[in-house]
Amino acid sequence: MAKSLAAFAEERGIKYFMVSYTDLFGVQRTKLVPSHAIGGMQEDGAGFAGFASWFDMSPADEDMLALPDPDAVIQLPWKKDVAWVASNCRIGGRDLEQAPRVVLTRLIKEASEKGLRVKTGVEPEFFLINADGTDISDPMDRSEKPCYDQQALMRRYDVISEICDAMLELGWGTYQNDHEDANGQFEMNWMFNDALTTADQHSFFKFMVKSISEKHGLRATFMPKPFTHLTGNGCHVHISVWDMAGKKNSFSDSSDELGLSQDGYHYLGGIMRYARSMTILTNPTVNSYKRINAPPTSSGATWAPNTVTWTGNNRTHMVRVPGPGRFEFRLADGAVNPYLLQASVIAAGLLGLEGKMDPGKRYDMDMYKDGHTIKDAARLPMNMLDAMRLFEGEKTLHKKLGEEFSSAYLAMKTKEWNNYCWHLSSWERENTLDA
Repeated sequence: MAKSLAAFAEERGIKYFMVSYTDLFGVQRTKLVPSHAIGGMQEDGAGFAGFASWFDMSPADEDMLALPDPDAVIQLPWKKDVAWVASNCRIGGRDLEQAPRVVLTRLIKEASEKGLRVKTGVEPEFFLINADGTDISDPMDRSEKPCYDQQALMRRYDVISEICDAMLELGWGTYQNDHEDANGQFEMNWMFNDALTTADQHSFFKFMVKSISEKHGLRATFMPKPFTHLTGNGCHVHISVWDMAGKKNSFSDSSDELGLSQDGYHYLGGIMRYARSMTILTNPTVNSYKRINAPPTSSGATWAPNTVTWTGNNRTHMVRVPGPGRFEFRLADGAVNPYLLQASVIAAGLLGLEGKMDPGKRYDMDMYKDGHTIKDAARLPMNMLDAMRLFEGEKTLHKKLGEEFSSAYLAMKTKEWNNYCWHLSSWERENTLDA
């Protein structure tokens, strides 16, 4: 039986609930609901105009209702009289099939009906920048090789430690924080969990990082490539599949060289087969393709893939197997919608299991140095339009993710691409004004 949010409010001294949902573009929307009204919201949902956020809807559509999931409620560690609660969207008495959390919830149910419990962990990277977004916030952070820089990390101790303390308080099992490969860039890691829990935590994490950064007079960005000369923001995801009790790792096989079972290889086969088609989900913005197809950065490497290859413990490929019973999918970037990231890797993995797909040849070379010698490796899309076309042509993936979602997502992304094409950039003026 679902717990009562009203009781949660009384136990914790909550005055307000943020009834929150995530739209197709990953934007978090919310209504601030006083605790005395949360019982009605839990039963009937908070009303929204769906067209007012990034959904394929019109102003004529009836109210969309966001039903808070009481299992996903989180008390804000930095504002304890407020709680955030992820919600599922409904319209006309049914689930809104294009809503990202609904898509993920349905795929998790499908996996569970096959006796599969998908567990994941994410590694979101972000920059701490100045308020106007023109530069990193720490003028002393200028090292050519800034990864794990001790001095630069400790200059941002107040921000990073407050975020980490919050995650520890929430019981997420935070275990490390570091300065990443770009100047001004950081990563924070917490324990893996069931895919829906990870998606909710990922969504809340982005909100929390931005909020606490603003509290310190800084701005946090998860933009894939905010600076041309610096490494971009990735969001690697570690994937494993367990039995329903969560005790036996179905991907683990001690007799295999890499510690992967046949099911693990088949699941990986689905990721490899559909990687190019699902790139528009994992790398959803125009800017995304400046990260996965970038030249070497000032640190010497982009740390992003541009071909569909897999390997053992080698970070230059799209997928690596760093240890037994799991693999790391390194394609997604900081702009990824937390729910669509999980949905895409589950959809592709289930298709891989159903088709007993082979992941193809394993390559152990340095892809940044010798990748050009692999003649048959499929390249990732060069831009958002190419990615949209690849997804548009992959009807099997559409069906697995849901036709209503796939149609809506493509419609909204087409509008976004057209808006980008109509934009006149400074590069065009600088290079073609005298044409």
